[in-house]
Amino acid sequence: GCSVAFTMQQMQQMLEEKCPFCRKPVPTEEENIRYRMKRIEANDPVAIRVEGDKQETKGDYQKAFEYYTRAAELGDVEAHFMLAGLYHNGQGVEEDRVQKIHHLEEAAIGGHPSARCGLGFQEYDNGNIERAVKHWIIAATQGHDFSIKKLMDEFRSGRGIVSKDDLAATLRAHQAAVDA
Repeated sequence: GCSVAFTMQQMQQMLEEKCPFCRKPVPTEEENIRYRMKRIEANDPVAIRVEGDKQETKGDYQKAFEYYTRAAELGDVEAHFMLAGLYHNGQGVEEDRVQKIHHLEEAAIGGHPSARCGLGFQEYDNGNIERAVKHWIIAATQGHDFSIKKLMDEFRSGRGIVSKDDLAATLRAHQAAVDA
């Protein structure tokens, strides 16, 4: 059966919570922390970034910055995106537009669609609308919904930067990415 039926059976019968796929008991929070720390010691960039997320949620931006920096150095694209946010908001570090853009670029190069969209906003704010549109097209072809909205807005503006054919091709690519 499906995992939903299994979960409902567990709830109804007050059974110990188990993984719906392997049927092993779900680890406790302490076990999760212990496992994550073990992964951090092994330099797992995802585990390091997740710890950064936990620290940011707690409001400890300095610790979050340290974990994100370490994860980014190990190649985690999401960590670069999170660092851009810290630099943008001045959380755990001084506000630094140059560093923000650097980390957005690193994340975008790594395939992060929200970072690509963010670069589009940077270009738009600098008056480079054609470059902004290029960033939004790339993000949209990766399935980023807000980039589609920005392209539609630019198409409707009548400036002629986004053609009907470009928009149609981008919409098809966006749909293909969403369906994949």
